[in-house]
Amino acid sequence: MNAKHRRTLEAVFGRPTRADIPWADIEALFRALGAEISEGAGSRVRVYLSGVRYVYHRPHPERTTNKGAVETVREHLSRAEVRL
Repeated sequence: MNAKHRRTLEAVFGRPTRADIPWADIEALFRALGAEISEGAGSRVRVYLSGVRYVYHRPHPERTTNKGAVETVREHLSRAEVRL
């Protein structure tokens, strides 16, 4: 994991929950952590990390995630036992 991935991880776990994290940075973080990512129908993205699978929707037309999506990513990472 490089410094940019570390900053993204800190942003995801930061409080208060942020709504300005680019989705591309979150996907890059998942890849750096060894997640398997596959495309679903439409804007769906399946992410499998440490035995935990979630389905996300890429944000559009914006490129940044909303607070609800960031909280879901935080929950996913916590269940996959990813910590700061």
